[in-house]
Amino acid sequence: MREIFDAAGVRGFVHARDVDDPAAEVCLDADAPVVLASVFKIPIVLEYARQAAKGELERTERLTVTAADKDGGIGTSGLADDVSLTLRDLAHLTLTLSDNAATDVLLRRVGLARVHATLEELGLRRTRLVGGCAELFDQVRRELDGADLENLTEAQIRPLAVRDPGRTTSSTPREITALLSLIWRDEAGPAEACAEVRRIMGQQVWPHRLSAGFDEPVKVSGKTGTLWGVRNEAGVVEYPDGRRYAVAVFLRTTKLGLRDPAADAAIGRAARVAVDRLRV
Repeated sequence: MREIFDAAGVRGFVHARDVDDPAAEVCLDADAPVVLASVFKIPIVLEYARQAAKGELERTERLTVTAADKDGGIGTSGLADDVSLTLRDLAHLTLTLSDNAATDVLLRRVGLARVHATLEELGLRRTRLVGGCAELFDQVRRELDGADLENLTEAQIRPLAVRDPGRTTSSTPREITALLSLIWRDEAGPAEACAEVRRIMGQQVWPHRLSAGFDEPVKVSGKTGTLWGVRNEAGVVEYPDGRRYAVAVFLRTTKLGLRDPAADAAIGRAARVAVDRLRV
């Protein structure tokens, strides 16, 4: 894995485990703190699903994504007009498209404190969220004194708090695979809730990172995360023989742009190496 990362010009942090045999693992700096970026959306959707399964909210409750929620990005974030969606559709867009506006509207409904309480209950004490997407980018704007986020220089980007796991939403690769394993074993909440999260993660649309390392009919359910100099994906790889593996690959890249195909490919390659070792 180090050779793969060196060739791509990145630093990698990896943890992979057999979902059904947690003692079987492959590690590379797996306990180092890492910036989650949009991987933090997994515990948000899990909290929604837990509350829905317990009858604390209705999946068909409708909320409106307004201009105040939008950042011009993917999904509802880039729509011209206000849009009303059910909670289950907001959850779908949060994980499948990584829709920032949908994420923030859903997070307001389920509550950040409830997300943290669930993480604590599950023993994931090194995983913390500083807020939703809006809070992260508001912090960036404050640091940059309102500068245009589309045309930042390297000198502006490198010191940003969103790139520092000590100052932003963060976790460790080991804790993220622990979370995924709990979801896949129906131990992260009611079985109904875990099944809902698994179903949505299995519909993620991005094939260029984790999925790129595995041929069909291997099933890959994942969640990407991207910021300046940060490229991640965490997910579960399921083989036709029934064996399944939770994998988290977090990269720090020298390139600070939002496109880095060599780094993206390295995520899939490293994940494949880790899983192949577990399958020996």
